[in-house]
Amino acid sequence: MLEKQAINLNLRCIVISILNGCLDLTEELTSQTEEFLETIYRLQERNGVARTSELVKMLRIVPGTVTNTVERLEKRGLIKHEVYKGVKLTKEGEIIALRILRKHRLSERLLSDVLKMEWNQIHGAACQLEHGITEDVAKSIEKRLNQPMTCPHGNPIPALDGEIFEENTVPLSTLNPGNEGTVKRITDESQEILEHMVNIGLKPGVYVRIAAKNTRKGTLTIQVNGASQKTTLKVASVVHVKINQKNDFPARQEVKEWSPKTAN
Repeated sequence: MLEKQAINLNLRCIVISILNGCLDLTEELTSQTEEFLETIYRLQERNGVARTSELVKMLRIVPGTVTNTVERLEKRGLIKHEVYKGVKLTKEGEIIALRILRKHRLSERLLSDVLKMEWNQIHGAACQLEHGITEDVAKSIEKRLNQPMTCPHGNPIPALDGEIFEENTVPLSTLNPGNEGTVKRITDESQEILEHMVNIGLKPGVYVRIAAKNTRKGTLTIQVNGASQKTTLKVASVVHVKINQKNDFPARQEVKEWSPKTAN
């Protein structure tokens, strides 16, 4: 017990030191560049490509800065930019992005498991931590936390060699009335999205059932912990679930409306 308390105290000291800027662990790439590459990876994973307009929104920077950064990173061979299509990482860029993503998700675990911060409040702090820890520190955190496989939002933590394990899941938005399953991950970790998830009770491990779906209005009614909740199909698209084996894979068709009266 004393040993565990000492470990937790040491980890807290590391976190506080980094957040206060006491540890100057600089690397070749600036933190802004690392954040840029990580964001491209997240968008590419979600949409297949990162559009400049999405980078402006997620990074909260002006379009001119995005344009200049894209040009600079393309010259360094870290990304490829196709006009009117978007940006993708090269192999070298992906290696760097996965390294940063690994530190980010381990930092989220540290903040959640050790400092007991709420799972919807840790993303911003982890964005600071990820740029201030060395790979040796990341490995130490991973070891002390018993090799966690996912961050608190359910997203997989890349291994040291870049390998990443992902469960076979589908977006909640693709399910139809009557389908049900277990929430595994939230792919959008923005504060607004996570606050909404807290309000409707959606988080990894929660069992959810589709009650109604209206594609015309873009809404989804779900049953969570015995309560009926409503969300949008856009928000539901970032919630990935493992469907119940008793359900068939959701048919790719539009369902205008559904209710118990019209189900028979």
